[in-house]
Amino acid sequence: MKSSAISVGRATSPWLSRILDRTGTSRRSLTISRCVCLSSAASTRTKPVSPASSSRLGSFTKDQSATGSRTKAIEDLVVPVTVSAPVSSSDGTDISVDFADRIDKGDIAMVLTEFCRRPETRTLSQEHGINHKLFMDAFRSFRTYCLSAGAQLEPELQVIFSDMLKGGGQSTDIFPYFLQHARKVFPHLDCLDDLRSISDLTRPYLWYPEARAIQRKIIFHAGPTNSGKTYKALQRYYEAKSGIYCGPLKLLANEVFHKSNFNNVPCDLVTGEERRYAVDNENPSSHLSATVEMLSTSMRVEVAIIDEIQMLRDPQRGHAWTRALLGVAADEVHVCGELAAIPIVKELVEPLGESVEVNIYDRISPLEVMNHGIGTLEKIEKGDCIVCFSKKSIYTVSRQLEKLGIKAAVIYGDLPPGTKLAQAAKFNNPDDDTDVLVATDAIGMGINLSIKRVIFYSLDKVIELPTGERTMGEVPTHQALQIAGRAGRFGTEYEQGRVTTRLQKDIGKLKEILERPVEAIQTVGIAPSFEQLEMFAYHLPNASLSNLLDIFASLCSIDSTKFFMCTIEQTKALADLIEHVKLPLKVRYTFCLAPVTYDSPIIAANFVKFARKFSTGQPLTFSWLNDNLGWPPKTPETISELIALEQTYEVLDIYLWLGIRFQDMFLDMEVVREMQRELDRMIEVGITNINELIRRSEGGAFAQTPDSDALKKESRSVPKSVVDDQAAKLAFSKRRGKRKSVVSEAMASGLLSQEQLDAIKEELRREMLADSSSTKDT
Repeated sequence: MKSSAISVGRATSPWLSRILDRTGTSRRSLTISRCVCLSSAASTRTKPVSPASSSRLGSFTKDQSATGSRTKAIEDLVVPVTVSAPVSSSDGTDISVDFADRIDKGDIAMVLTEFCRRPETRTLSQEHGINHKLFMDAFRSFRTYCLSAGAQLEPELQVIFSDMLKGGGQSTDIFPYFLQHARKVFPHLDCLDDLRSISDLTRPYLWYPEARAIQRKIIFHAGPTNSGKTYKALQRYYEAKSGIYCGPLKLLANEVFHKSNFNNVPCDLVTGEERRYAVDNENPSSHLSATVEMLSTSMRVEVAIIDEIQMLRDPQRGHAWTRALLGVAADEVHVCGELAAIPIVKELVEPLGESVEVNIYDRISPLEVMNHGIGTLEKIEKGDCIVCFSKKSIYTVSRQLEKLGIKAAVIYGDLPPGTKLAQAAKFNNPDDDTDVLVATDAIGMGINLSIKRVIFYSLDKVIELPTGERTMGEVPTHQALQIAGRAGRFGTEYEQGRVTTRLQKDIGKLKEILERPVEAIQTVGIAPSFEQLEMFAYHLPNASLSNLLDIFASLCSIDSTKFFMCTIEQTKALADLIEHVKLPLKVRYTFCLAPVTYDSPIIAANFVKFARKFSTGQPLTFSWLNDNLGWPPKTPETISELIALEQTYEVLDIYLWLGIRFQDMFLDMEVVREMQRELDRMIEVGITNINELIRRSEGGAFAQTPDSDALKKESRSVPKSVVDDQAAKLAFSKRRGKRKSVVSEAMASGLLSQEQLDAIKEELRREMLADSSSTKDT
């Protein structure tokens, strides 16, 4: 081409005009104008912005989240759709057969190769959002289509091929047809502006019309642990005609529920797994205690409390606190938490015309950081709490204390709430001979404890990165302060608290961590709604849920000076697990929000089993659950059996969580609650006798080989749908490179032995053979 502009060639031809209209392509766009471009700059915002504001609006593709992860560009995420060649006409009226027979496939391939090599083709493609990677995928599909279509190829395209082979026409004449085909291969090209508009997260204030209809009063109760800040907010909550408490944990929501009713303020309870009423569901109370995720932004109340507001910065759950702060429809909003959250809370509500009244509280009882580590567990005293950051350390310390004749209570995150409270009660009771507490950072919030001295067994803990990988790191200052602050509590035997370390060498580091100022929170979590993902799915009907989430994260626009996108790894991992199960999008998305420890083979297996059963339309009954879990269990005799019971308890939690949302499918909620209570009692017995369990487990990595009965039960709880199912294997393999396989991790941590794995595989093999026979009979 002699001209620097890109010529279209047969632009005056009527058939080319028709195809330009059909593909939505103007002649001008084929010559000089720039259309939707998939460059990194264009993909970072939904509308052009000024240079001054461009630094504030960042795409998740361009910017890193607060967790440090980088989202892939959309061209690395979209999955090409297979476009089939047209089927030949069966009535013999195909007018192009004689003409097409005269065009050799080799000649067509030569024309297409020339089309691919032309710089003008690549320029036009870029102008229509087709970068190099997308172009090559689309071109390969277009070439296959043209060579396979034969006589059924569009007449206009046949004319172009014929003219070019005779020396007429230009290779760019093919472009409108290529563009039409590329948009079928990559449907997002047709709706990229719509997708960017849907994924605009820059104005979350507008998502909550009920809250925006109120001129809210915001009161911030700021202070350290044991400063009375939440107590002060609760006094106003009790006085109000209506109110809602939003807490981070079920334990805290339950505590407020009981306290409120005890104070003659009728209060209902809502958590992810439970609904409880002061009266009954026909007579709801004007006060509600809930976990923060369960807040209804359409519920109008006089007073709302958002507890532990600093959780805004949490990479997994932060979006729930952001939603509560911006969306709760209350005349008065009382937020309680760290001083570090004051600036960001003010910044978030300032555009709403709402001001923040700040009340700062000092710690009620003094806290002393000691100058020496205890050195040895022989110096443990009554009222001490030894904080460990792993179960292995919990077991080790418990065993050592027993050898010293010291009886200890044990609390860690995987324990059921009832067991945690029972262990706390034994430790708090001055008449009980349980003098010491061994715990993880689970004591940081949610449990009232009478601790004289907090002792950090170590200052290093496992930190999970956004990629799913785990690494050792120093306990963060805000978390260390939360844990240390549990020592000494107003109104208890130990009003003055002390904090120290096990090792003398860690004392200096502990002081440095605790004295380090907690940095003001800069950004808060945000997440897409289901409605946004549903609109994405409408435009991208062939994308999986995991793929939709990735594409959304790639295209979304956020104000990165205030917000970050919460990690979607958990949701994606669960989506991959049940990708092969046929479920409506909303059901699938809801399943993927369930509290599932997806890297546990036993728990992941049952989660998949739930989804499969649900997909058949058959209710999930106690009888069915009984068969899958190998119920009833027995009191644990080894650490491995104790862990198995904890995992079974979590499986029942998942059942209850899903049952709250699909009540017509999960029919036996009350029976399952009773199962949980029975498990809770068994686990409590196991924890009380934990040293006996450890002794029975010694000789292996804490019972890598349980007795045969326990092995059979664990084997029965892993259905064929995970371990030996090809779809589940694929789901796990997608995450390979990010983290080890769940089976490898379970075996490395002693949760699954080779003997157990072999037994599971053998049972699955037998089940598959039985299923195969059953299918043939059917």
